[in-house]
Amino acid sequence: MSTLSVRALTLVGLWAAAGCGGPGRAKKVDPAKAFLAVSIGPRQATWTRNFNPLLPNALFPAAGGIYEPLLVYNRVKATYVPWLATSYAWTADNTRLAFAIRAGVKWSDGQPFTARDVAFTFDVLRRHPPLDSRRVWDFLSDVKATSDAIVVMTFRRAYTPGLVLVGHQVIVPEHIFKDVDVTAFANENPVATGPFTVVTRFEPGVYELGRNQAYWQPGKPAIAGLRFPALANNEQATRALLAGELDWAGLFVADVEGVFAARDRAHNRYWFPLVGNPVVLFANTTRKPLGDARVRKALSMAIDRPRIAREAMQGYTVPSDATGLADTDGRWKDAEAVRAGTWTTRNVPRANAELDAAGLKRGAGGARQGPGGAPLRFTIDVVAGWSDWESAARIIAENFEEVGVGATVSPSEHAAYLDRARRGKFDLCVGSSLRGPTPYHFYRGLMGGEATAPVGELAYENYGRFASKEVDETLRKFEATTDGDTRTLLNKRIQALFVENAPALPLFPGPSWGEYTSARFTGFPDQDNPYARLAPHDDPEPLLVMTELKPRVD
Repeated sequence: MSTLSVRALTLVGLWAAAGCGGPGRAKKVDPAKAFLAVSIGPRQATWTRNFNPLLPNALFPAAGGIYEPLLVYNRVKATYVPWLATSYAWTADNTRLAFAIRAGVKWSDGQPFTARDVAFTFDVLRRHPPLDSRRVWDFLSDVKATSDAIVVMTFRRAYTPGLVLVGHQVIVPEHIFKDVDVTAFANENPVATGPFTVVTRFEPGVYELGRNQAYWQPGKPAIAGLRFPALANNEQATRALLAGELDWAGLFVADVEGVFAARDRAHNRYWFPLVGNPVVLFANTTRKPLGDARVRKALSMAIDRPRIAREAMQGYTVPSDATGLADTDGRWKDAEAVRAGTWTTRNVPRANAELDAAGLKRGAGGARQGPGGAPLRFTIDVVAGWSDWESAARIIAENFEEVGVGATVSPSEHAAYLDRARRGKFDLCVGSSLRGPTPYHFYRGLMGGEATAPVGELAYENYGRFASKEVDETLRKFEATTDGDTRTLLNKRIQALFVENAPALPLFPGPSWGEYTSARFTGFPDQDNPYARLAPHDDPEPLLVMTELKPRVD
């Protein structure tokens, strides 16, 4: 088996009740009481106790921090880190994948963790498709534990991109989950393998997780636990960060250099590398006239992406080109596709001409007429409290008005927003797409037939529900090979199909938001020590940081 380079890094937590010292003053922490305060960004005003990592509304870090995966893909290093599995190997035809399960790992109740827990977890996903958020059973045909130490996954077809999807699936204990209704199990007191498994406090406004005293990584975690305050919007979260009530955060902060870093140069740091998920405007292609690529491209040409990057995103990112790939994915980006994708360049006269050509003529007052003759108007869904996205949506709405298209920005709480997006109950929505080890995951998530679902059913990736036979055939060829030259050629064709069809409208590469103060804890990654992303979200990557943090001792 091909053994991975072992590397265990860390995630973060939340602030302790004890206050922080003033600017420039580090505060020594009692390791026995070192609860680290963390915010992954605004989610909701109150917490509901649910630590079932198989459910979409599970609290952070149920799927990375409490429960753990077989592997962790490190975006910064572009490498796989072994976790509950120590190694993996493909068969020659890329249809079977074997994992060697780490020996000596125990569940937090003392029961041994084995390959049978892995097989059980995947069987739960098979029996309950709504829980299979990564759609792994679209490409798997069987998962078996051949012993306590080996699990073998058989694929319906050669599917090499499945490695990150199955590798990132967190594993649950068979001896606990076999006797419950997993679709309704809130799992209020988790039994898990992760570094933080003990719920020491739970209130609507805050919860705390204590460390797993029997964690399989010797001496880790070094901190006593994590604290998570409920923060409803960016403003609340930013105030908490600036007040010293958070040790670690993944927030959009306006003028972060001036308002945060400059406040305490000795300890306050931030790092926003463009390795986050690309942000796009999803278009519901099942709704007229958004099913017409000409209309989608015309709307895209109305959007002022430089203004969004400059104003809504405070200059922390750059406008996307039509491939949707960031420059940090530069080795995959095809120059021909970039040149052909003129529809991400703002061009109001051309946008007007294309809308005219699509039959969306202007009526009285200059408003364009949609299907049936009614004024053409869209709702743009966005997460309430995500001020950067809300600002971007408002700019887009203004841009659309310039070409005679009405638009209303509709913010809603994160859970409600996700449910509408996944069920296709929207016109347009600002949202994150996927970023994986190759561009395959990004393009499959925006135009792959297997990543979508009928309206009303859950589609965890392809919210816009665009699909085409040629796209799927090209994706299939990419899936079947690990040959670099073949993948390069197929990737070029996939990008050309994306640019041709504009299934979603790329807005900007997602910054990986991360801020920390080292006044009480040390060991965070940053630009000077880029061992992993600083961002505390996007499970299970934060495990790389969580296991490295330490109380300050100097």
